[in-house]
Amino acid sequence: MTSTDVHKDVEDSGPSGYAAARLRLLQEGARSGPPRRSALADLTDDWLSGLFTAGSEALRGVSLIAVGGYGRGELSPRSDLDLVLLHDGSDSGAVAALADRIWYPVWDLGLALDHSVRTPAEARKTAAEDLKVQLGLLDARHIAGDLGLTAGLRTAVLADWRNQAPKRLPELQELCAERAERQGELQYLLEPDLKEARGGLRDATALRAVAASWLADAPREGLDDARRRLLDVRDALHLTTGRATDRLALQEQDQVAAELGLLDADTLLRQVYEAARVISYASDVTWREVGRVLRSRAVRPRLRAMLGGGKPAPERSPLAEGVVEQDGEVVLARAARPDRDPVLPLRAAAAAAQAGLPLSLHAVRRMAAGVRPLPTPWPAEAREQLVTLLGSGQPTIDVWEALEAEGLITQMLPDWERVRCRPQRNAVHIWTVDRHLIETAVRASEFTRRVHRPDLLLVAALLHDIGKGWPGDHSVAGEIIAKDVAARIGFDRDDVAVLATLVRHHLLLVDTATRRDLEDPATVRSVAEAVGSQGTLELLHALTEADALATGPAAWSSWRGSLVADLVKRVAAVLAGDDLEEPEAAAPTAEQERLAIEAVATGSPVLSLRAQTEPPTLTEGQPAADPEPLGVELLIAVPDQPRVLPAVAGVLAVHRLTVRTAELRALDLPDGVEGSVLLLNWRVAAQYGSLPQAARLRADLVRALDGSLDVAGRLAERDAAYPRRRGVVAPAARVTVAPAASRHATVIEVRAQDAPGLLFRIGRALEDAGVRMRSAHVSTLGANAVDAFYVTDGKGAPLGAGEAASVARKLEETLRG
Repeated sequence: MTSTDVHKDVEDSGPSGYAAARLRLLQEGARSGPPRRSALADLTDDWLSGLFTAGSEALRGVSLIAVGGYGRGELSPRSDLDLVLLHDGSDSGAVAALADRIWYPVWDLGLALDHSVRTPAEARKTAAEDLKVQLGLLDARHIAGDLGLTAGLRTAVLADWRNQAPKRLPELQELCAERAERQGELQYLLEPDLKEARGGLRDATALRAVAASWLADAPREGLDDARRRLLDVRDALHLTTGRATDRLALQEQDQVAAELGLLDADTLLRQVYEAARVISYASDVTWREVGRVLRSRAVRPRLRAMLGGGKPAPERSPLAEGVVEQDGEVVLARAARPDRDPVLPLRAAAAAAQAGLPLSLHAVRRMAAGVRPLPTPWPAEAREQLVTLLGSGQPTIDVWEALEAEGLITQMLPDWERVRCRPQRNAVHIWTVDRHLIETAVRASEFTRRVHRPDLLLVAALLHDIGKGWPGDHSVAGEIIAKDVAARIGFDRDDVAVLATLVRHHLLLVDTATRRDLEDPATVRSVAEAVGSQGTLELLHALTEADALATGPAAWSSWRGSLVADLVKRVAAVLAGDDLEEPEAAAPTAEQERLAIEAVATGSPVLSLRAQTEPPTLTEGQPAADPEPLGVELLIAVPDQPRVLPAVAGVLAVHRLTVRTAELRALDLPDGVEGSVLLLNWRVAAQYGSLPQAARLRADLVRALDGSLDVAGRLAERDAAYPRRRGVVAPAARVTVAPAASRHATVIEVRAQDAPGLLFRIGRALEDAGVRMRSAHVSTLGANAVDAFYVTDGKGAPLGAGEAASVARKLEETLRG
């Protein structure tokens, strides 16, 4: 039957004809989606128009208006009919009678009806008092009667909305936030409410309202398609259940998937999640823009008065190379070149997460459109920036989602596509696979002070369930994928093996602790054999807890934690032969020996700066890349004297040089050369901009050592000039004394959030404690500093247990203060 035949039945048969025509339309297999919703709206318009015409007779100054979803022409099979009978107030009695002639036939057919009878003034007054009414009227559409009356109301309502937008939009945002708090995130729920949950149809409608205000607009790409997909799912849900429901219950998902021609319920949920993610991200960007515009409007009059007119240029504060902060967002610097800087997306993301700021939509899209793919293996900086991003705590989530919304994550990590938006049909899990992986990294960032290799912990957290996108045991599949990804990211062979072990056995500790007899030596030995080393055990323990905490409240408890801790203690005893010993000093190179002799001869520090690069990598289908910079090697030889480490570290901090690795040790001089020299071997990089000249570094170092350069004062002045951003709340610094770590010295280990001047503060605190530094081994892994200092007393002997504990405690207090 054609659409014309359907409409003819309505005209011929009245309400019963409408019911029959409606049923035939909904049973048409060939018509679904937007065409069916539009046809159902047209069919309903014709029927209601007939009811209106038959009842209005000679009545003038009255119109029938569709609002809300019906006003948008989006009628699902069981949607409510939202109607307003608008009149000019000249004959209220006749209008009431007309309303009865329209409403009762609708009720008689069992259709849900949301109705009102108002004059234009009453409609505007009610809209001013009730935000939901105003939102419905924004979609007002004329059905029958006085077209001029309808047009006048539409014009007035839109004008009111735009005039009141600075007040109403914050109300709308609060309404959306309250609803999200009640209903949860559509993109993660196993039984989501397609309309009310965050990222659902109500949020899509809210974005339309924001656009109608002319104050801000949502990102358009993919938004209409996402909305259409959710409406299609709701249509199928109404047809399969025969009810006006928006909740996609588990027991109905297979039927809904079949109605839509999808493979299975998981495919259905994944499509729902993808659509919700688009709407959620568009909402985040849009509400951020609304806030920025409203703040700008509030500040501008005062600025104009102060500046005498003219629009001030927005302030831009550097965050990293090619990355700046502007208007509360992270944007690209004017000189940034995504086409020449493949690390830029990770650098920008890490800077944003560390600062606790959102990534600008424009910046992400610019990088997605023009960035050059990372070579294989990744350069060292890319790996470090990924680790920094993963270790940034809660802000990592929003930044990661911004990259993912524009396809940058799957471009960098192709294996991510298989776990993206993948549902987990397990009552314990509260997230999709991809979100669970990021949540695990967030949890793992809280444990970075517990492990020697926080970079491996964070990457293992990101990859531990990556095998869930493949058939079979996800731990076995994940081990293979993790090896490939880790090698591509640029980890060396030993680190790749550790990561593969962590992924393969990420369930080993909790499964063994809760299901096996820990008193049986064979149980403990089997875990020790699988883990292999103390370092891997330490990482696996932290990963186990992070994984469980990121799964959901039912996955971890103090009881489970105590069982796992007991197992770890027993396994550690089996692996106890791997005690740490101070590494033997390597023989000095010719360059190091030359600098040492010159330092003794001149009685002052000497240094050399040398750029380090790694060989170019070849990527299939691309020309050979230029050698990738690893940073700059800075060698410094200084006649042995107090406060060398804080002096050097302070000068580097003053010059905005980031320390990637550092070693300090006394150097054995050739026979016949009198004196004692400390050699400091650093790998540094400029935070942004170019490196300082070696001569200037040396001059400042001389001044720092003789006390004429107030390093602490210079750093304090800079901190005061650039107020600390809210940034991430990093785990507190942890300082420990490594037991039995060295026969010749006491080893004090420091694990802290990397920050400008950190090594200066550590060195000064150790000097103030009156200990001598035998050697130091410093490394920066992402945003985490993992340092070991071999110290002795004034006579060159290891510290006593009490003194060592006191030094560690005071150093920890200094770093936490």
